[in-house]
Parts: sequence; structure tokens; C-alpha cells
Amino acid sequence: MTDASKKNSRMALVVGGVAVGMVGMAYAAVPLYDLFCKVTGYGGTTQQVDIGSDVVLDRPMRVRFNAAVHRDMPWQFKPVQISQKMHVGEQKLAYFEAYNPTDKTIVGTATYNVTPHKAGEYFAKIECFCFTEQELKPGERMSMPVVYFIDPLIDEDPNLEEVSEVTLSYTFFVKEIADDKAESSVGR
Repeated sequence: MTDASKKNSRMALVVGGVAVGMVGMAYAAVPLYDLFCKVTGYGGTTQQVDIGSDVVLDRPMRVRFNAAVHRDMPWQFKPVQISQKMHVGEQKLAYFEAYNPTDKTIVGTATYNVTPHKAGEYFAKIECFCFTEQELKPGERMSMPVVYFIDPLIDEDPNLEEVSEVTLSYTFFVKEIADDKAESSVGR
């Protein structure tokens, strides 16, 4: 083998290794970014906690609710209330409603965020339908609760002094669609 062909072979191995590494990094980027957002609250990602705050401040806050579905999700999804007034640290309960108007069982999963994004790390959820997949059978309607509070530490953040309103938004995506007619004929 000549020196030129050895160099070309080495270069091909290096380029191939870089290409494989880049593909691997692309697959790892999404879960790593998701983990980063959940830990830091970056991008308006809320926090999941086990218990509420034991401190309630005199600082009033309004929480607005927004609901959407991905274009492939046939459900109807909406907040039951448009907004709630509260005080920072106060635990609140809000409801969303989903309806499956199709003739198929659909499993969905909800993504969520808070705006302004900088308030995400202080928005804490104790219970939420978004923590698990939701299944709606044909024609089924479901009321879905969210138990939340705004962490009193928001009061110590100088970048959030002017914030008196946050919006909690959810978007439902299809996880799985079952063909109920095919399933029911199999059992006969």
C-alpha cells in the first residue's frame, strides 16, 4: 500500500468516525436538552415537586391557562377556567377538559411550559395530568386536574420583580391510536 492510499484510508476512517459521532450526538441532544430544561426551568419548563410551599407571600399573581392540540391530535382540549388569582406560595387547583370525538381509543401526552419563560423555574406542580399518558376511549370526556403553586423564591429574583401574571400552556400530542373495531372483532 502506498503512503497516499494509507493517508486516504486513515482520513476515511476519521471522517466516518466523525459522521457516526455527529449522528449519535443528534440523538442524544433531545433527551439531554429535555433534562436540562426540567432541571433549570429553562424555556418555561415548570418544576415537579412532592409538597406545596409552607410560605404564602402577600404578592398577588394571576395565572392564565392555555390549551392546544397538535394538528394530528383529534381531541378537543380546553381549560375549564381562563385564569386564577392567587398569592405567591398559595397552592391552587385548576382543571382542564379533554374530549375524544372519534371512534378510536387515543392515548395522548401533554407538553407544557410557562410564559414568561424566566418564571418557569418558580412554577411548581404537585399533581398534573401531564406527568403521565392519558387515554380517552371513543366519545369519552375527562376532567384533568393540576395542583400547583408559585415558589416564594420568585420574590428574591430581581429579574422577576415586575411579573404579576404567568401563563401555563399545554399541548396534547398523539402517542397511540387504537383501532377499537378491529380489537372488538378479535375477541368474538
